[in-house]
Amino acid sequence: MATPLNTPLMPKATAVWLVENTALSFDQIAAFCRLHPLEVKAIADGEAAQGIKGLDPIMTGQLTREEIDKAVRQPEHRLKLADPKVRVPEAKRRGPRYTPVSRRHDRPNAILWLLRNHPELKDAAIMRLVGTTKTTIQQIRDRSHWNAANLAPSDPVTLGLCSQIELDFEVEKAAKSLPAREAGDPGAATLMPIEESIPAEPAFGGDYGSGGRDRSEEIDADKVFAKLKSLKGPEPDDDDAVF
Repeated sequence: MATPLNTPLMPKATAVWLVENTALSFDQIAAFCRLHPLEVKAIADGEAAQGIKGLDPIMTGQLTREEIDKAVRQPEHRLKLADPKVRVPEAKRRGPRYTPVSRRHDRPNAILWLLRNHPELKDAAIMRLVGTTKTTIQQIRDRSHWNAANLAPSDPVTLGLCSQIELDFEVEKAAKSLPAREAGDPGAATLMPIEESIPAEPAFGGDYGSGGRDRSEEIDADKVFAKLKSLKGPEPDDDDAVF
């Protein structure tokens, strides 16, 4: 069950501290802590709240020393919670971003800019940035918008529709959701197959210049010797030999 706004935090622990450290009446402590006076009396007698450590309401900012002193002097006075020093902001209502009336005519131009410069953004991200609808985004994308001919892409940050931090956040978020190749990840490039990067070794006995020709094509020895003999010229006769 939720604690009422005018009830101190940890009522029993607060009652224990007030019983031990002040001269307030049981009725005053009971009214402040939203307890029954008999329960406060049981705390004072040690019959209840055993093992509970007292919580100082002055340290937590729920009471002031002046308020306690006033209640001690005036038994009819009822303690009042002090105003909190820190205001907790209310949770923002989820929904499309509110766009001032003076800026609403700039939204189509901002949408067109986002579609051209950041195609990785999803419609939901664009809706968060400029406060538009999915129908409007689709109309601008397929140029069926009533004012499509007059639209000029404009940076939504420059137009004041969103902050640079918000835009960067959405772009980074969208980039992370893309596949590595589309996101421009350097590691996404595929290495060249080894068959293409390294020339195939020649077959055993062949060489690179012959396209892997096998040496099984034996050389004709007679042709080789005949070629060498023709290069050397005619052999001298025995009669012409010089000793």
